Amino acid sequence: MTGTGKAVLSGGCQCGAIRYALSAPPLSTALCHCRMCQKATGAPFASMAEVAKDNFAWTRGQPASFRSSSVAERDFCKDCGTPLGYRLMFCDSIEILTGTFDRPDRVVPTMQYGTEARLGWTGTIANLPSKTTLQNYGPDRLAQVFSYQQPDHD
Repeated sequence: MTGTGKAVLSGGCQCGAIRYALSAPPLSTALCHCRMCQKATGAPFASMAEVAKDNFAWTRGQPASFRSSSVAERDFCKDCGTPLGYRLMFCDSIEILTGTFDRPDRVVPTMQYGTEARLGWTGTIANLPSKTTLQNYGPDRLAQVFSYQQPDHD
């Protein structure tokens, strides 16, 4: 929290069992294409914001963790499975997956790592045809969809 007690950024898992807050902006935000991040997120790359541990707090619940290598652990929600963070054991920071922020638009990547494993097609994503959720489902079907996901706030 800032001097006023207000979080700069906050976020959490899908089910709401785990929540976190940052008291200062991230140190950096990057994409990682390495094979370990691909498997840990189930995605072609991970997007993570590095936060000093002194500026980070779990505000609801505690994540489970998996030691994914000899130097790192990955935090996740044991209830819903949401991947939350990555911690190098020798660093004073934690990397939080940007999709778990309440406002992921505020953590914009400025660097890429693990590019030896980058999937060739990721550079063409912006050029793919696209549809909004409404266009994809249609109004009648979309009206029948109810999310059980925690809203993007406490």
